[in-house]
Amino acid sequence: MRKTTALIAALAVLAGLTACADGTTAAGCNPLVSSGSASSVVTATGKFGVAPKVTIPTPLYTKKTEKSVIIAGKGAAVQNGQPVVVDVTILNATNSTVLQTTDYSKGGGSLLTVGSSSFPAVSDGLQCATVGSRIAVVGSPKDSHSGQADPTNGIAKNDSFVYVIDVKSAFPARADGSNRVPQSGFPAVVLAPNGAPGITLPDETAPKTLKAEVLKQGDGKTVKNGDYLVVKYTGVGWTDKTVFDSTWKTDEASVIQVGSTSVVPGLSKELIGQKAGSQVLIVVPPKEATVADGSGTAPAGETLVYVVDVLGVVQ
Repeated sequence: MRKTTALIAALAVLAGLTACADGTTAAGCNPLVSSGSASSVVTATGKFGVAPKVTIPTPLYTKKTEKSVIIAGKGAAVQNGQPVVVDVTILNATNSTVLQTTDYSKGGGSLLTVGSSSFPAVSDGLQCATVGSRIAVVGSPKDSHSGQADPTNGIAKNDSFVYVIDVKSAFPARADGSNRVPQSGFPAVVLAPNGAPGITLPDETAPKTLKAEVLKQGDGKTVKNGDYLVVKYTGVGWTDKTVFDSTWKTDEASVIQVGSTSVVPGLSKELIGQKAGSQVLIVVPPKEATVADGSGTAPAGETLVYVVDVLGVVQ
């Protein structure tokens, strides 16, 4: 069950996160959620990027999640799989109680992925919204809290939620750099239609040195030590050839800080100097694969192979 106290945490709050991305126009996009009688009665006054004053007639209820545009942005329409930076105000539609808000700081926001299943009322509602827009989503009980009551937070099983969302910026759904000719001596990588990498490892002794090759060469910002990166990645163990971690399982982007104690040292070393938009294959020997803070999911003592899509850089 998705507890109310975890709602904003589910959006991966990260202060100071900014980005931009090109995309299709709203006219060329197929929304997952449309406007309806519930979403059309939500008002949210105030400037874009500033905490709005939200007014709704109560009780407000919908069996099907709906979306209406309050402020029409002039940016690109965001599509399935794109990470976006948003500010959000969440209310219980039954009684107008404010459940949570992001902080609406000028350079901040919260990161989530459009169309991902972990937060359906918002992630589905965002598809085809344009950057710079403020939208009102009225989420069904199922899409908002799995249709389960949460008495501690005053939520009944049939309560709908209202989400007022400012779409501040967006990243590409996958690395969009120019393809590079593969180098010999590296694992082979084949991409699925959505960009998810399949990694084929050779039947030979694992390399003992750290090495990397750029599969797609981006032309965005250069990664520096300490930067926060928005990434999608897959990690495979060389010996057992199995995936131990992948954001592509749910197609949700993640945020890492290169050079921090929570990131594999070899991964940080090879990502520093890369450019946003790049896809990088990195082979990390065991001596470079131990996460200092002990939070890693990788198998111990194993050579690791990562394919990382660098979608954006926060400096």
